[in-house]
Amino acid sequence: MEIGNKIRALRQKKGLSIEQLSQATELSTGAISQIERNLVGLSVESLWRIAQALGVPIGYFFDEAGGGVVVRKNERRKISLPSSNLVYELLSPDMNRQIEFLLVRLAPGECTSQEKIRHAGEECGLVLKGQLIVRWGDQSFELEEGDSIYFASNIPHRYINPGQEESVSVWAMTPPSF
Repeated sequence: MEIGNKIRALRQKKGLSIEQLSQATELSTGAISQIERNLVGLSVESLWRIAQALGVPIGYFFDEAGGGVVVRKNERRKISLPSSNLVYELLSPDMNRQIEFLLVRLAPGECTSQEKIRHAGEECGLVLKGQLIVRWGDQSFELEEGDSIYFASNIPHRYINPGQEESVSVWAMTPPSF
């Protein structure tokens, strides 16, 4: 099932109109309608807003992986959206844990959207390869290979790759958001 179909099904199950979801997400009713019909790409920021408004983690909209203890590198659940240059790979076996462990691959440049996201909890990241700028609130932190960062996730934030190569980092987030 495509993401838009899952959004519509969950919205209807919760008894919400498109207008109500629009108000809760600050997305237009037209955008919600087009997203539900899979007519437009969906940014990470928009999916975060929709997931929060519907009371589910982002991972709800993607197929669940196994559920064992070991996650093989070729079996990781990947989350990517067409309008984003980010790919999230779930390193944790499932979403039913106290902490979420992610590998984040970020192509050079910025996402098409300039929006920052925020959610409950905390994050800690380590840059394994390349460069990464973390915009957190009104601050900006430039990280290189081997640098790490920790911050409260309820402050609006976003990632940017200022380099010419892919940025690869590992993140721990609590509580799980995907």
